[in-house]
Amino acid sequence: MSVDAPAPGGPAEELVVLVSSEGEAIGTAPKSSVHHADTPLHLAFSAYLFDDAGSFLVTQRALDKATFPGVWTNSACGHPAPGEPLADAVCRRVADELGLAVGDLRLVLPRFSYRAEQDGVVELELCPVLVGRVAGTAPEPRPDPAEVEAAEWLPWEEFAADVLAGRRRVSTWCREQVVELDALGPSPEQWPEADPADLPAALRH
Repeated sequence: MSVDAPAPGGPAEELVVLVSSEGEAIGTAPKSSVHHADTPLHLAFSAYLFDDAGSFLVTQRALDKATFPGVWTNSACGHPAPGEPLADAVCRRVADELGLAVGDLRLVLPRFSYRAEQDGVVELELCPVLVGRVAGTAPEPRPDPAEVEAAEWLPWEEFAADVLAGRRRVSTWCREQVVELDALGPSPEQWPEADPADLPAALRH
């Protein structure tokens, strides 16, 4: 992973990878400054986590997050650091946000992208979607309160049906992703693994 050197005595600033519309890396920007009314296109990911019983982990974003506070969404989202492999970024973020270890990662939607806006703040991301497994039955997350307000395990069929019918409000990206995931089939275990060659060029390490 390649990041700018930290200021003396301070932590390294988290960077996101800026990309062209074709998915080529064109630079980096501090995460703290990239989201605003004219957010540049950048790399992200969404993770959908399932336990050994097949239940799905849905999370609520912290109430004081700068972007989309309090919104219910998929298990975890994040940004790969410059040069960081996608799977490593997912595992890092799940551990940091939820205190969980994730395995059996599969890429399922390599080309997903979206634009969303709330309260004048825009998200504009190339955002591949991955599915992962958390060992055990409904293991208790240990959320970082700066990132996650709440979390719960639900049957995927119930969650997907409620999102598709408009009975459950979720983030823009989660709603759009559920539509595409449902098109892959009703059972997450049967969703086909996608070809990594279909990822944005900036993620093909």
